[in-house]
Amino acid sequence: MNLQSTDFELFGLAAQFAQDHAAIDARWKDLQREAHPDKFAAQGAAAQRLAMQWSVRINEAYRRLKDPLKRAAYLCELNATPVNAENNTAMPAAFLMQQMEWREALDQAGSVAELDVLAAQVAAARRLALEQCAQLLDQQPDYQRAVQQVRALMFIERFERAVQARLDQLDTADRGQ
Repeated sequence: MNLQSTDFELFGLAAQFAQDHAAIDARWKDLQREAHPDKFAAQGAAAQRLAMQWSVRINEAYRRLKDPLKRAAYLCELNATPVNAENNTAMPAAFLMQQMEWREALDQAGSVAELDVLAAQVAAARRLALEQCAQLLDQQPDYQRAVQQVRALMFIERFERAVQARLDQLDTADRGQ
């Protein structure tokens, strides 16, 4: 194993967005068994430290490969098109309008039913954005446009968490009555 390998190389996977989650899980378990520090106890502290580095690297790769958003951002980065979400938040006007409408709907939602409708809309937008990522990364590689989809997904996932937090808040309030 090479610490400088890409996550895909480390896991023996094609460098593409579409992945088999079961294969990622199985390979992670295999790699963890191979690099477990206890296997190297008889070889001394240096071998155990190296095994620990491998274990950390394997876990880091696993988290990136398992999460579609992180995997998409990583593929963009590997293809010299980093997302740079902290420095570049520019989004198409239509997307920003949708975000504003969702925010208003979230602020005005007073029931679980209203929030469920909003959550369904956001989940559908997330599925569509993931499909577009798959197309832009795997079928017709366009990393510049893929970066925009990744940033959109970041917004969508953040908003999904806000909707869930609001649902939890209403649920807690309902149980308190």
